[in-house]
Amino acid sequence: MSDRGSAAAMIAVLDVGKTNVKLSAAAADGSIVETRSISNPVLPGPPWRHHDLNALSDWIFETLASLSRRHAFSAFVTAGHGSGGVLTGADPDAGDGAVLPMIDYEQPLPADIREGYAPLAGSFLDRGSATMHGATHQARQLYWMEQQEPQAFANARWYLGLPQYWAWRLSGVAASETSFLSAQSHLWNVVEQRWTPIVSARGWQRLMPPFARAWQALGPIRPDLVRRFHLPEGLPVLTGGHDSSLNHYRYHAAGLRDFTVVSTGTWIVGFSGSTPVERLDEHRGMTLNSDVFGNPLGGILTMGGREFSQIAGSDPPADCVPLDIVARLIAQRTVAVPSFGEGDGVFPGSAGRGRIRGPSAETAMERKALALLYCALVTVECIDTLSGDRLIALDGSFLRDPLYAGLVASLLPDREVRVNLDAYGVAAGAALLAGQQTRRDPAPLTLGVPTDLKELGTELTRYAADWRRLVRAAPGKRDEFEHTKGSFHG
Repeated sequence: MSDRGSAAAMIAVLDVGKTNVKLSAAAADGSIVETRSISNPVLPGPPWRHHDLNALSDWIFETLASLSRRHAFSAFVTAGHGSGGVLTGADPDAGDGAVLPMIDYEQPLPADIREGYAPLAGSFLDRGSATMHGATHQARQLYWMEQQEPQAFANARWYLGLPQYWAWRLSGVAASETSFLSAQSHLWNVVEQRWTPIVSARGWQRLMPPFARAWQALGPIRPDLVRRFHLPEGLPVLTGGHDSSLNHYRYHAAGLRDFTVVSTGTWIVGFSGSTPVERLDEHRGMTLNSDVFGNPLGGILTMGGREFSQIAGSDPPADCVPLDIVARLIAQRTVAVPSFGEGDGVFPGSAGRGRIRGPSAETAMERKALALLYCALVTVECIDTLSGDRLIALDGSFLRDPLYAGLVASLLPDREVRVNLDAYGVAAGAALLAGQQTRRDPAPLTLGVPTDLKELGTELTRYAADWRRLVRAAPGKRDEFEHTKGSFHG
């Protein structure tokens, strides 16, 4: 890749999440050596709520310089969440490079933008998902920019996904990348490998740069940035990709095939490369993504982390949930029924209907136990909906309490459920991109066995069956179910 490569060479990995941004030094095998983080700042409008790219720029360049003094980096790569993009000018050094502020995807859309966009969105294969809340989709963000700020829009040169925006800021080279554009951008048809109809209808092709592979070196860090921030001279900047797709790539690089990976955090995200496209149902939270190679990935998406917080409360106990507490909730049939967020997730028509039924969860620990139980049940529903893969890999923040993985494994006795306790899966996958063309052996990966919850026995199985029957009922019918000792029935 460059003469900087050596056995001790490291990869600089930028992971841009909705809430936090991390810059890590990673070894070539994906292990994380050092990480710095900062909150992802959001500013109010006008013209809309937006991310503070100027503040992030200074932090990223200065932190990269600081890390470079301790680590011999051989490449820089970015991972980013799938609902962020930047409309830029031609000069990456003109302020933050943007011609309009980067939209915060969680804000509500103006009614005229929402209504005007709907007939332009295309088919499910074009969209890759249901049309979700707020300004989630990049095509809808572009439409909003075009309608509200036509002059600035007309002056734009590029539209870049988050990872490619930071690659452009560093290298000066603009690129498109398939895993990112396939993350419900509504801009790229994964199956047919083409731009969606809205791109040609609105004349947006002029904004779309040529494609590059996620692991492709676009160029070195620009010399003026090297001088201004004392960055490593000649450091190659890779194209980068979608965060969840790079997490999936981590397992692929380890030699796994025919597996489902479920990552947990703000979202519960499931991916399987073996899910047939015809199995995907946009009304059940299913998505059509792609891996870094451009192959279709069946996905499923629900805002589990936000639902956890609504059930558990804003400040749940840090301690792990004692088994006797969850056993008591199961025995007394305290049940959380979806959905507690703005979206339906995997339960059509359930948005905003989330309720806790039966005896209440009184203490903070009981509420945390109920939240984990609920999220485990939702995860199992996601897995059963998505694929028949025997190997299920769980990772992400829910694994901090072993109860979650233990519940999932207990409810999937015919699957091989494994846990990955590494908290930096996205960064590890991104770092592994640097070795894609030279790797000869599988990348190291340690998967553990979930906690055995045999004490819950058939009570958990019956509870899950009752819950499943209840939540799969039509939303209007759920209120007809009466709570009785031992079951829910209609």
